[in-house]
Parts: sequence; C-alpha cells; structure tokens
Amino acid sequence: MSRPAADPAAEPATDHPAAASRTIWALTWRRFSKNRLAVASGVILAVLYFIALFAQFFSAYHHDEFHVEFKFSPPQKVHFTDRNGRLSRPFVYAYERSIDMTTLAISYREVRTTKYPIRFFVPSEPYKLIGFIPARIRLIGVDEGGTLFLWGTDNLGRDILSRVWTGAQVSLSVPLVGTFITILLGSLLGVASAYFGRMVDNAIQRLIELLISFPQIPLWIALSAAVPVTWPSGFVYLGVVVILSLIGWGSLARVVRGKVLAYRQEEYVMAARVVGSSHWRIITRHLLPGSLSHIIVTATLAVPGTILGESSLSFLGIGITPPMTSWGVMLRDAQNVQALVNHLWLATPGLMIVLTVLCFNFFGDGLRDAADPFAA
Repeated sequence: MSRPAADPAAEPATDHPAAASRTIWALTWRRFSKNRLAVASGVILAVLYFIALFAQFFSAYHHDEFHVEFKFSPPQKVHFTDRNGRLSRPFVYAYERSIDMTTLAISYREVRTTKYPIRFFVPSEPYKLIGFIPARIRLIGVDEGGTLFLWGTDNLGRDILSRVWTGAQVSLSVPLVGTFITILLGSLLGVASAYFGRMVDNAIQRLIELLISFPQIPLWIALSAAVPVTWPSGFVYLGVVVILSLIGWGSLARVVRGKVLAYRQEEYVMAARVVGSSHWRIITRHLLPGSLSHIIVTATLAVPGTILGESSLSFLGIGITPPMTSWGVMLRDAQNVQALVNHLWLATPGLMIVLTVLCFNFFGDGLRDAADPFAA
C-alpha cells in the first residue's frame, strides 16, 4: 500500500516535544526571523506606515502651505557646531534669496549671523491627526521667522518633506486596499476554478485571458478616463483603487488554480470528501493553506505593482488629483531634465517609491520562504 501524501497545511512532524507544541504560525515566524534582510525590510515598512499614519505630526508644515519667497529652495543643512567649532544643539541658519539679473537664476545662501535652533513638539496651526483628532503640536520646527526645509521646496515653495509624508498616506494605502481586493478575488476565483472545474473553470479562465490580453498601461488609462473629472479627490482615490484591483487579480488566480489542481487529488483531500466534509472546509482547511506561500509572494509582489500603477496614473495626470497628493503627483514636478539638473531634490518621491518597492520585494521573499510548508 502506498504511503498517504503529506498534507501541506499540517505542522511538520517532529519528535522534539518543544517543537511539536509549536503552531504553524510560530514555525513560520521562526523561519522568517532568520532572514535578516526580510526583517530589516519589514521594520522599514513599519516605520514608513507609522509615519504616514501620523504624517501631519511628523511634518514641519502643512503639505499645501506656500512659501512664495522660497521657491526651489535647496535642502537646508542642519548644523551641530557653531562657528567656533563648539558642540551645539541642532540648528539651521537663516536663508537669503538672490536673483542673478543676467540669467534670472534663483540662488540661496546661509546667513551665518542668524541661526534658528531646531525645536521638538512645537505649537502649530490646528489640524486633524489621522483625519479626526484635533491637534496643534508638530514634532519638529523652528522659531517664527526661520525656515526648516530639510528636503527643499518645490516650484510653489511647498516643503518637500511634509508633502512626502502626506503623499505616503495615499501611495502606501492604495496598494494595501487594492491588494486586499486582489487577494480576495484571486484566491476565491482561483480555488473555485480548480476545485469545481468544467464550466466554472472555463468561464473564469476565459475572463482572465480577456483581462491579460489588454496592454496594462493603456487599459489603466482607459478605465481611469471613465472616472468623471468633477468627482472629488476622495472618489477619484477610490476609483484608482478599484481599477488597479480589478485588473490585477488574474495572475494570482492562475497561481492558486495551479496549486489547487495539484492538491485536490491528494489522498488527504479525498479522505476529507469521503468523511463528508463540506466544500468550504475542504477549501479553507486543506487547499488554501497549501497555497499560502504562493498567495503571499504573489500578493507582496502585487503591492509594488500597485504602487507603481498609482504613481504612473498620478504622474500622467489621470490618477490622484489635487488637493490630495501622492508620490506620483509630486513626481510630475520632476518630469523634465532641466528640473532634475537644477533641482535634484524634486526626485525625492521617486527614491521613496524605489525604497518601498524594494522593501516589499525583500519582505515578500522572506514571507514566501517562511510560509513554505516544505521548508527546512
């Protein structure tokens, strides 16, 4: 008699009593914690999401506050020693603007006779923390009359750092909401396609082939153009989330379908059918857990794709619209060579996108290896 196939959802067998008492999630965490790159990426992502959640508190200014006298201001240097070389609390010097009357180029220089200490928990204008909590305190700032542009300003004199943190609320939340919808659709339809087969499988696969037959960027543009321009920014935001989700579930559904096709004829699944287990129990207890690692890696790879998709739509002017901001919206100010040559700090949102995408990829790879039921 042949040996029954192993259930991938079951906990790996072991004779060690301590290991035998561990749950599948404890074993997954143990394997994940050994991947230092994945753990570091997870920490960076957690910090980014924490700052994005309390973006107004971590920003020195409101993201739409104009400083018309400081357009295209370069990042201010933070000094820790005074002019005599003695250690001092962090401070910035006053900025003075000058215009070259020949080329009309704007330049800035530090006024070394006036310095502004950097202060923490400074009072500010009223704002709503997380959208509904009244607050009047910001983490960092300087005394009245000074400026604190750690990452410079844009063409309207708006603080880049404040706009990056506020834009992170959109750029980091779109992929989470969109990926949740993608996972829900992709997992359920993928399992249904493989488990029930026949007409259900045929219909779902033809729908997936229809979706992936269209070029992605033009399809995004076409669907985004269907969103009325008169809609408020919040509705446009939801429209972008739904569009990116409805297009991206096909690849996950095919991955899940392939794994379920391999598992549904295993002896543990056949035994569950014989004892009268419901379709729902078989799917959720035996089939989906076996595909967990593949769902995780596909989902984490979908998150960077959604970030890039939202940034692309906003960069092209058909995604998120003002007064809302995102990293893609901010990159529109750096879409020509002259802007990058003269004001390189305008590309900071692009660096944030690269950092976030890399962290999600490393984090997803670590989760995939840790969730693999056959991992050592």
